[in-house]
Amino acid sequence: MQSKHPNSSDPKNENIVENKELDIWEALIPVVILMGLLAYNIFFADGIWLGDYSNQFILLMGAGIAAVVGFFNKSSLQTMISEVWENLKSVFIPIMILFLVGALAGTWLVSGIIPAMVYYGLQVLNPVIFLPTCVIIAAIISIATGSSWTTSATVGIALIGIGEALGIPLGMVAGAVISGAYFGDKMSPLSDTTNLAPAMAGTDLFTHIKYMAITTVPTIVLTLIIFSIISLNIETTGSTDVSGLLATIDTTFNITPYLFIVPLVVVILIVLKTKPLIALGTGVVVAAIFAFIFQPEILGKLSSSSFSSITNAIFTDVQINTDNERLNDLFSSTGMKGMLGTIYLCICAMVFGGVMDGIGALARITKSLLKMADTVFGLFASTVFSCLGLNAIASDQYLALVIPGKMFAKAYKDKGLAPENLSRTLEDSGTVTSVLIPWNTCGLYQSSVLGVGVGEYYLYAFFNWISPFTTLLFAALNIKIKLLATATKD
Repeated sequence: MQSKHPNSSDPKNENIVENKELDIWEALIPVVILMGLLAYNIFFADGIWLGDYSNQFILLMGAGIAAVVGFFNKSSLQTMISEVWENLKSVFIPIMILFLVGALAGTWLVSGIIPAMVYYGLQVLNPVIFLPTCVIIAAIISIATGSSWTTSATVGIALIGIGEALGIPLGMVAGAVISGAYFGDKMSPLSDTTNLAPAMAGTDLFTHIKYMAITTVPTIVLTLIIFSIISLNIETTGSTDVSGLLATIDTTFNITPYLFIVPLVVVILIVLKTKPLIALGTGVVVAAIFAFIFQPEILGKLSSSSFSSITNAIFTDVQINTDNERLNDLFSSTGMKGMLGTIYLCICAMVFGGVMDGIGALARITKSLLKMADTVFGLFASTVFSCLGLNAIASDQYLALVIPGKMFAKAYKDKGLAPENLSRTLEDSGTVTSVLIPWNTCGLYQSSVLGVGVGEYYLYAFFNWISPFTTLLFAALNIKIKLLATATKD
């Protein structure tokens, strides 16, 4: 089972801390202050209110405020530290993957893999259908690998490069890639969240996938229609500029189809259920070897020694200059160093989420939402808002599935609803929206790998934000809401 968000611990065993001393208003104090500070920093201070790492510092401030609230409500420091430590352990593997993705971007650039993807992609992909094609390609790779993270780190990077060369806004391209990647990930039996959601709800994997298709297929169809309309109405540099771009790439790099062996090896390893660290690490090593074989001139120009050029591409940065200014931005990478800001933000988000869990705030907020679920629609709506809120507060999509899954399972049963209603709602609102939160681990990862900020792509990640509305619409209109009695007969 491959993961879009690999976790070193089993999320099904996640402990949910409850605190009877804490009321809902106290639980919301850290959230309100955090959101206010983040909003001020993003919208009024241009993100540099407290320096380059202002959002990281704000998250730590939020953790401190949550700790104070906890102390006043008899939460022990040991419990808070324990939950923070569990959170930090859970992102150790994702942090290692982020480092490897940085190294991957650097080595795939100097070896000519990314330029080759752009070179051939420009000849194959028509600007008129480029965006819906991105959705389809990303969906296919994600279904095969069960991982939106792998999809973005491979074909996602290439599609961003092709879109940039065609003059298509990168937010649109990233939105299309993410839409396809999360559709495929959501429907793949290899995905961790697709296995986790039914485990939390009490149903089986393939019943969950079949039932989830009822809301997911219409959403992806609508997404493809929207992207098709956009593609037909946006202006691109189109084919008139492609010949010049192709000539520049061909002159600068040694372009050959053999370079595609490297991404093919990575995808095969993922499909064969190889650990993500091994698969991506293999991609870095093989790409470095290919750089020595196919791009010796590039390596010679970058540094006094070819080995030094490779190490710079992996750990620091690399810039390959061409005679085309538009390609110069594309042919640059910051390696592992470029991932540090994202990693710091991820760590700080886990600290905040851990303290909030440790003082019982996450459980209190979810329970308060559960009290609003008097009707069937109210139960679905409470689940959706609980998943959305936990993605923002806990900064981790696992918690956005585990906590509502555990809290709401009995409520669905009491309403006579089959467990797949809950598992589908968890995925429709928890899995796919994690990437829309800038400080969530998924939002951090995708924006870093694709080089496009969440603020640039979130509007165009149509599949991701339409999905919760679809599940609420089906619940409101009572469309395909499976009852427990029906589930038993089946």
